[in-house]
Amino acid sequence: MDEPQTVYFTGTAGAGKTNLVTAFRNYLKTSGYDATVLNLDPGNESPDLAPDVDIREWVRLSEVMEEHELGPNGAQVAAADMIALKVFDVKQALSEFRSDYLLVDTPGQIELFAFREASRAIVDALSGERSLITFLFDPALAKTPNGFVSLLLLSATVEFRFRLPTVNVLTKTDLVVPERLEEILGWSDEPGRLYDAVTRDVATPDLALSTELFRAMEALAPLATLIPTSARSGVGLENLYRQFQQSFSGGDDLEPSHSPEERE
Repeated sequence: MDEPQTVYFTGTAGAGKTNLVTAFRNYLKTSGYDATVLNLDPGNESPDLAPDVDIREWVRLSEVMEEHELGPNGAQVAAADMIALKVFDVKQALSEFRSDYLLVDTPGQIELFAFREASRAIVDALSGERSLITFLFDPALAKTPNGFVSLLLLSATVEFRFRLPTVNVLTKTDLVVPERLEEILGWSDEPGRLYDAVTRDVATPDLALSTELFRAMEALAPLATLIPTSARSGVGLENLYRQFQQSFSGGDDLEPSHSPEERE
């Protein structure tokens, strides 16, 4: 059986990872595809979380805090390393599913996913030939030029760390006024507009830093297109699927891993 197409969803805390994973799984289901959801966040208490494989079966943040007498931050670090030790059990659990997609909901604290060596070991163990990262842009942070540049740099850092193709996604667009949404997307499509926005304000040390970061990003690679999405309304989910398929198979539609009769 072919390996599923694997997508890791990451971004800053509150960017909407769990909601987007849930919405995209529902989109795939209505489109005739199966998706397995893996939760890698040991502290996720979202009522909307309904993973097929849940790291909390092996590592739960509250239990780590109690057993090792750690605060939330220390427990998150300890849990990240514990998860790496359970990756074989996670793979065994995943092998019981036969799906077209594997959607991975990563820890809410992006630094635990992006910068811990344990996370690289987990990604290496779970990723097949068709794997990528979806980096979520929270509009609450992306609405300012400096915030937008900071997220771009963080996205590039994640891509550099894991050496996987990365798709940038703007979430919660249903909460953004049309004028602001147009401005944010314009920064993504036209680097010159972003540069003008960054340099428009009175010069400050922070502005100078943001300008230099932008220049560094522009020198490294063209700015990636930002896909606007809404987990609530479903806006952008088809475009997200198309972008994934472009990365995985040059834009061809996914062939379901098994027939409709087998899915019953």
